[in-house]
Amino acid sequence: MELFNNLALGFVTAGSPANLLFCLIGVLLGTLIGVLPGIGATATIAMLLPITFQLEPVSSLIMLAGIYYGAQYGGSTTAILINMPGESSSAVTAIDGYQMARKGRAGAALAIAALGSFFAGTVSTFLVAVFAPPLTEIALKFGAAEYFSLMIVGLVSSIALAHGSIVKALAMVALGLLLGLVGTDIYSGTPRFTLGIREYADGLNFVALAVGVFGIAEILRNLENESTREVLMAKVTDLMPTKDDFKRMFAPVVRGTIIGSALGILPGGGAILAAFASYTVEKRVSDHPEEFGHGAIAGVAGPESANNAGAQTSFIPLLTLGIPANPVMALMIGAMIIQGIVPGPNVATEQPALFWGIIASMWIGNLMLVVLNLPLIGLWVKLLKIPYYVLFPIIMAFCSIGVYSVNSNVYDLYAVAFFGLVGYLLLKLRCEPAPLLLGFVLGPLLEENLRRAMILSRGDPTTFVTRPISAILLLIAALVLVVVFLPSVKAKRQEVFVEED
Repeated sequence: MELFNNLALGFVTAGSPANLLFCLIGVLLGTLIGVLPGIGATATIAMLLPITFQLEPVSSLIMLAGIYYGAQYGGSTTAILINMPGESSSAVTAIDGYQMARKGRAGAALAIAALGSFFAGTVSTFLVAVFAPPLTEIALKFGAAEYFSLMIVGLVSSIALAHGSIVKALAMVALGLLLGLVGTDIYSGTPRFTLGIREYADGLNFVALAVGVFGIAEILRNLENESTREVLMAKVTDLMPTKDDFKRMFAPVVRGTIIGSALGILPGGGAILAAFASYTVEKRVSDHPEEFGHGAIAGVAGPESANNAGAQTSFIPLLTLGIPANPVMALMIGAMIIQGIVPGPNVATEQPALFWGIIASMWIGNLMLVVLNLPLIGLWVKLLKIPYYVLFPIIMAFCSIGVYSVNSNVYDLYAVAFFGLVGYLLLKLRCEPAPLLLGFVLGPLLEENLRRAMILSRGDPTTFVTRPISAILLLIAALVLVVVFLPSVKAKRQEVFVEED
């Protein structure tokens, strides 16, 4: 009964005219940036962080959440129409979705992706509503040692699920942790690593770093690849799947939803891993595995359901523990901090309207997406024809104005330019920036809980292994690190996480 009362509170909050408007803006903007290859939800949310400072907390977080799962829908459009995933998690969809488009079934492929995503989003939102409250109750019992160990698990998992080299991912986490140390010591008040620059006293600007590493760096990379984009589909027809299509997509959608809901909680890249895992499962259980790669319906329905379910359940560790499951969730934590909200289990008890409003908005947003996306496919196709060199100056200007508006500090613009070049260099070196952002966000929290635990235990480091929950979490982290270096697992990672040129 309490669950229904909480959901009622959530729908009342999310159903207010202002929040409905921001939810609509979020899902439309998310679909748009998902459609335009190369921009991505992470870069867009990083660019929009400054705007959230001017909005109500609930409205801003509902909008940012809508951008995230809206991008999952939009990413499938480019994957199917031009064989270029708008989102990393849509890369698998391109394998069979594009082949369906070449056979004249682009409309059916887009409808299957949208309907599968809606089903997965609905189910996974319900799972968030069911499992978030009990996990919050457990998290309220965590002490400093438990939080430290939990963050270690998150960082290790982000290394295990990162694209490419494990060593490079480890280096990115270490760099993020080091950048997070810049500022003033939390206990002594002594400046550290500030290079004598007054603006560094409060630490590096999170918005400037996120916009630079993700937004500006992505723009620079996409300017290199502008000539490779070509729209092959001029008109999309026959959006309604046939009865046979519905029959063949039902089981893959259910399996994809289950896989995505489970893997989306994992820190690092659960939604991306879920899409690959779903495709592998569908290919193995199919009676006609030879169809995969040539336009198999299950190859579209399963992964699309998995990546959308994973996107929704990634909110569980964010809302219950204050731990980001991926870079977008790290940016959501940044948005909370900008609004003066301390991420973690206390959000559910201290601000229930915000907590349940976000959950309810997920279902409303998914409904908006399935209703709006299919009729607007013609518009998305036209947008794909806009040259990127026309878009990038507008995006750059938008980034600069947004970052400056947060603190009205010109120095932040220099920081954006610097981190943009750093992010571009990392991309050229094939170093994924996502672990860097997770390390930067979790670094100060990791240090704070480490030092607090040591103070409470009077300098006894064994407190991390003598407390049962902390010991179990550290054991999990160690096992993940050992397993990921096993030869068979390393080979499987190379097969799943194929680096994009």
